[in-house]
Amino acid sequence: MVSWRGIYFVLALFLGSFFGSIFMLGPFLPLMLVSPSWYRWITDRIVATWLTLPVALLELVFGAKVVITGDGFIPGERSVIIMNHRTRLDWMFLWNCLLRYSYLRLEKICLKSSLKAIPGFGWAMQVAAFIFIHRKWEDDKNHFEAMLDYFCDIKEHLQILIFPEGTDLTDNTKARSDEFAEKNKLQKYEYVLHPRTTGFTFIVDRLREGNNLDAIHDITVAYPHNIPQTEKHILNGNFPKEIHFHVCRYPVSSLPVSKEELQLWCQQRWKEKEDRLRAFYQGERYFDATRRSRIPPCKSELRVHLIKLASLLYWTLFPIAMIVLLYLYSLVRWYFLVVIVIFVLQQKIYGGLELIELACYRYYTRRYKRV
Repeated sequence: MVSWRGIYFVLALFLGSFFGSIFMLGPFLPLMLVSPSWYRWITDRIVATWLTLPVALLELVFGAKVVITGDGFIPGERSVIIMNHRTRLDWMFLWNCLLRYSYLRLEKICLKSSLKAIPGFGWAMQVAAFIFIHRKWEDDKNHFEAMLDYFCDIKEHLQILIFPEGTDLTDNTKARSDEFAEKNKLQKYEYVLHPRTTGFTFIVDRLREGNNLDAIHDITVAYPHNIPQTEKHILNGNFPKEIHFHVCRYPVSSLPVSKEELQLWCQQRWKEKEDRLRAFYQGERYFDATRRSRIPPCKSELRVHLIKLASLLYWTLFPIAMIVLLYLYSLVRWYFLVVIVIFVLQQKIYGGLELIELACYRYYTRRYKRV
């Protein structure tokens, strides 16, 4: 049954992303046509303010507890984050970890392309230059190459989150993973799916070539009490009581050089995840008895708490203020409609704002070379 808690959570996120896209990100869209790199610098920071809202809601309003163990992060470093895909919402729960150990403005997520069409959420993801994929390597390879080269060219410090498993763990996906394991004479997994390594190795190699990679962060996520598998569970008010993250950091200098060895390296990490998660769920349900990371977070819990309070206050008042402005001023209503039309039409015509941004950068690059 749908609960008021779930409705409040989804509505708060939607209103924040919808009005934020129009009134906070919309005014900076023309900057993309003048300076794509400055547009990227500014919009990354605006989007990051919204990414704090789910963290604030989960922890302050719904009482979720976050436990982070392992290596932690070195603040600001450029990395590829690989994580097991236990639920459809792991990518959002990861923000609770990154808020403490890194900078949310650095994160880029590889997501299925259909998500970019969602009003509010999808618009902000396009502006943030998330990497949208079709889950067909023949279709995705050129897009990956173009986006990664762009980030390297503008010297964008980023942390790219990918899920090598390709989908979340369910009975159906586990059956397909077991079928793959049987066909290839591999171990059958219970707590993870066998990873697809093609995209992972391509991203790592491309970033290494562009000198834009410092480390791999291998994160294992687990939910010791309840597991909110889908958006429906959230709507029903089934929020995670605890979220555990175990971080293993691998400096780029320690990674294998060849593609084949890098594929085996990734597969070995997943075998370790299976063992780690088996010990977690069959034992005391923690990754480390200390329940602390070896590297302290870059933000104190007091600072994190203040950020969450400020986020909750701002994103509660901001949509209300925008609704009042829409009610009072016809000019605001015209601006509101024009920006919505721009968001909708540009995707239908050009395929998304991230593609327009990329085209603008290529145009200026070619023009600069001619000069």
